[in-house]
Amino acid sequence: MLISNSYFCAMIFSSSLLENAVNEFAKLPGIGKKTALRLVLHLVKQKEQEVLHFSEIIAAMRKEIKFCTRCHNISDKELCNICSNTSRKQDLICVVETIRDVIAIESTQQFNGTFHVLGGIISPLDGIGPEQLNIEPLINRVNHEKTQEIIFALNPNIQGDTTVYYIGRKLKDFPVKITTIARGIAFGGELEFADEMTLAKSISNRIPIENYITSIS
Repeated sequence: MLISNSYFCAMIFSSSLLENAVNEFAKLPGIGKKTALRLVLHLVKQKEQEVLHFSEIIAAMRKEIKFCTRCHNISDKELCNICSNTSRKQDLICVVETIRDVIAIESTQQFNGTFHVLGGIISPLDGIGPEQLNIEPLINRVNHEKTQEIIFALNPNIQGDTTVYYIGRKLKDFPVKITTIARGIAFGGELEFADEMTLAKSISNRIPIENYITSIS
């Protein structure tokens, strides 16, 4: 017997505990009521100790997780594993929009520098200006560290291009090489959804920011 989608839009629960759990899971991005119900019913079938362990892990993550004081990546300590790794090129900074982009680039295993997470991109229509982003900490890093090169690895869209241009202007007086990833990523695409080979080539074939700005002007 087929069940229409309208069933899941107006679920009737025999337990308020079940209903509350489904509603909480449904708040997660990309999770609808149908998927939330499936996840909750899966947990109901598990041993109580396993579910308690699951909830303890989530609670500990939220309570104890930190952000790297240097690059703003997620970390267990004051400095993340990337910033504290002496085998990486500490004078090479890859500027990204979100932590998801760090994970995407790290998955390529082709980048051996450090990162700087902006926490977003300049988008006036969404009320996001430079002051809401981690731009000044980036400028301070370049000013106080022996940075040799900055690679912009922002999503190739209007907001990303605007952010590249703005930060590029802020860094124009610093003796640092500034590049951006090649257009292996289609305009309007997102780094986290690019395949690893394409992303790796975009980083290795990076171009000077002057060429990039000229190409979008």
